Amino acid sequence: MVAKLSRLEHKENMNGTFQTVIEPVPGEATLAIHGSTIFMGDALTVLRRMPRGLARCIVTSPPYWGLRDYGIAEQIGAEETLPQFINKLIGVFAEARRVLADDGSLWLNIGDGYTSGNRGYRATDKKNPARAMEVRPDTPTGLKPKDLLGIPWRLAFALQADGWYLRSDMIWHKPNAMPESVRDRPSRSHEYIFLLTKSEKYYYDWEASRELADGGGYRNRRSVWSVNTRPFPGAHFATFPPELVRPCILASTEADDFVLDPFFGSGTIGVVCREERRNYVGVELNPDYVAIAASRLHGHLWTGRRLKAVG
Repeated sequence: MVAKLSRLEHKENMNGTFQTVIEPVPGEATLAIHGSTIFMGDALTVLRRMPRGLARCIVTSPPYWGLRDYGIAEQIGAEETLPQFINKLIGVFAEARRVLADDGSLWLNIGDGYTSGNRGYRATDKKNPARAMEVRPDTPTGLKPKDLLGIPWRLAFALQADGWYLRSDMIWHKPNAMPESVRDRPSRSHEYIFLLTKSEKYYYDWEASRELADGGGYRNRRSVWSVNTRPFPGAHFATFPPELVRPCILASTEADDFVLDPFFGSGTIGVVCREERRNYVGVELNPDYVAIAASRLHGHLWTGRRLKAVG
């Protein structure tokens, strides 16, 4: 059975405006990618058809386990068990490593959660109604009700065991974090970002990603990043703040390099790549999200530039 794969192109009309066209990509041959592109399909299927060494950098945030059901076949995050979720991501990132240049880097954001106590649902939170779920996975074997799952480090260590170099962990501190209705633990206001590399030696421009020093001037970026969350109109899900991913792209790429995001979502990686003169390749399974990303990036197209991918 051949998986369905579509490519998204922005085509220039006679009057100089652009229209978005989504059309099937035939066959199973390696994709020839000549510029910034969005592919609609599941991450593993699309990655298997991408050329080796295409991307200088990967910046991405996979769906979190047990957070919500998007109602899309082949979605990641709705697995019945935590090991199934981790193993599926290991497979995706193993293929992504092939697509990554030998001196390339992976910046991976992943959130955590708590066991369900074998409740098959999550009640609504008056401060955060989106947390409600009709279906929740059972408590993983070896964990107890109310245990922190520890997903970020479980995934990081699994990727390390699979051959990735685990180089750094960053704390994404959210000054405006969504409040939680809890009274028996601190409210969470951070997530993890991991820097992993394909090789022992890799491209890293520390000067391009410097941060302001307390006493003035600049210094090498530290490992705690305080960045406010930023909602994007039309997206009913979490989106990357551009200033969270900009240092990753600047540190790990040069102008005209390709940046890969296999879980493209609303297209923030594409927006930042446009602003920083990088090419992007996004993969997104959900057609609603593809439409949001296409609409968002349409306003960032350089005049007369056509985005093209040939299957």
